[in-house]
Amino acid sequence: MPTVLVADDTASIRLLIRTNLELSGFEVVEAVDGVDCVEKLTAMAADGTLPDLVTVDVMMPRQDGITTVSQIRGDERLAGLAIVMVSTQNLAADVKRGYEVGVDAYVTKPFDPDELVRTIRQVLAART
Repeated sequence: MPTVLVADDTASIRLLIRTNLELSGFEVVEAVDGVDCVEKLTAMAADGTLPDLVTVDVMMPRQDGITTVSQIRGDERLAGLAIVMVSTQNLAADVKRGYEVGVDAYVTKPFDPDELVRTIRQVLAART
């Protein structure tokens, strides 16, 4: 069963993503912001239990998603993780910035939950 770490500061969005992923056969771990995301990933790396993929919001308190993805890509233990950015930031420049820091896919809010699950499956399939 693939595991996804969902990093988003909005509880209702985390619940929506969690519910749809769990219904699709995924295990889900949640993080409330970018700092929490990196801390959880670091602890998971130490335990040898990294998720298969991370979803990251852009606009979060304490640390935004762009900085979070940069940190993940800069840590050799985490650099190979699949990352899908899920954000309300939908201008071409925002999407470009996400890809520049290393996301595998970019989904804009509001999103169709089925589309997000499809995107996550496609990213994971492309990495196997």
